[in-house]
Amino acid sequence: MHLSHDIGIWIAALLTLGIYSFLYKDNPAYKLCEHLFVGVSAGYYVVLMYFSVVKPNLLDPLFTVYPALRITGFGQGDLVEQIHGTMLPLWVRGNLGTTIGNWLLVGGLLTTLIFFFFSKEHKGALGGAARIGVYFLMVSFGASYGYTVMARISLLIGRVMFLLHDWLGVLHL
Repeated sequence: MHLSHDIGIWIAALLTLGIYSFLYKDNPAYKLCEHLFVGVSAGYYVVLMYFSVVKPNLLDPLFTVYPALRITGFGQGDLVEQIHGTMLPLWVRGNLGTTIGNWLLVGGLLTTLIFFFFSKEHKGALGGAARIGVYFLMVSFGASYGYTVMARISLLIGRVMFLLHDWLGVLHL
């Protein structure tokens, strides 16, 4: 066992233990770590938004001679690329997996859009397509939920590895 002598690792370890102390019950150590985390995150977010959104999108264009040129760049970068991402070839020679994936993406997109089309009652073929769209939505929501759970487990594993390896030195990789 080899404890770390780095003050930064000690602070991170104590904050980690303070956050995980909530698993026992709500306590002052958890509240302190929670408030510290929220305050630092809010400050970081404000600075990040200023330099990545406000300054380049508001302040810089105010002092640019031709701000309209920047607007077309945003449209090209955001809207056109999202539309282009769904304009796929439905037949790809020599690659059956890509062909099936493209058909599923386009079919899922169309049936999901049909589900959200509320101007007409969902009966007949339109109702069947809307039901298929609901299944696509359920699968995508389920996959998102599963990804969230796995991401949280991955974060837990990372913090336990940090505590055992970097802080306590009992785990040797």
